[in-house]
Amino acid sequence: MLITIPSSFAELELSTNSKVYSPEHNLQVYGKGLPEENLIIRIFAPDESIAKFDQITTNDDGSFNYDLLTWPEPSTNFPYGTYTVEVISTEQNGVSQKIDVKFSSTTELLDVPVERHVSTLVFAPETAAINQPIRVFVQTTSDGLLIGNEPAKLLGTTHVHLPSGISVTLSNSFKTLHQGLYYVDYTPIEEGTHVFHVVAFSQGTTSHGSAATTVLSQDLGGISEQLIKLNSILDETSGELDVLKSEISGFDTTLKYASSQIDENIGTFALSAKSISESSAQLNALLLPIIASIGLIVALQIAILARRR
Repeated sequence: MLITIPSSFAELELSTNSKVYSPEHNLQVYGKGLPEENLIIRIFAPDESIAKFDQITTNDDGSFNYDLLTWPEPSTNFPYGTYTVEVISTEQNGVSQKIDVKFSSTTELLDVPVERHVSTLVFAPETAAINQPIRVFVQTTSDGLLIGNEPAKLLGTTHVHLPSGISVTLSNSFKTLHQGLYYVDYTPIEEGTHVFHVVAFSQGTTSHGSAATTVLSQDLGGISEQLIKLNSILDETSGELDVLKSEISGFDTTLKYASSQIDENIGTFALSAKSISESSAQLNALLLPIIASIGLIVALQIAILARRR
């Protein structure tokens, strides 16, 4: 018969021989559980992966003291950072105890505080088009290592602030690329600045990250196409202007020629008028003596006829 023990009444204690460790130092765990109880001991690396796993049995009085690990030189498997030591009871309803320890180049507690440094980076496009989906990427790390496996739990309170002032939650929209790397596809429905506020929560530590995207009526691709089309129209207009300029240049030559011809004709007309004037003067000079002679002959004939009567 399985007896369930409430966690508030469970008997499980855990301690470590230090809080900060450096390479070649031993990590010892000790505490107390039930007499001759099987305990599972795990060490979680900063990226929440299991670095070491052991199982021990408590003494007759429930106590235990176990040399769990000799810290190796730092590597990709054991980098410097904050580790978690966990003891799990197999008989007390799975109750567990945890302690955070620091793996560092020095064991000075004053210089190396035992705390987690969770960092959240958000990568979003600077500009986007309304009603066109965009992809936002998120990276979560602890002590420089990628952390997290379940984005719904890790990024549960992430949201986006719209230009209208309202917020839209993205808690159940993230998908996993890799441990610590996530993305969400979002379609903006308003023009203006959208601020993506990502909140990461890991092992009691919260980290915030944000990025802004300016949403336009159309994306840069559409604007680029319009610019290309405008350049094409301007090129055509420039060609037509060159043709018009050439035609105007020919018309200007024609005008100059016509003007010179008019000047020549005016000069010719002036010479002709002068010639006519001179001819008229000469004709008048010839006709006056003849008219005078005719008048004199007529007068003599009248005088002769008068005497005969």
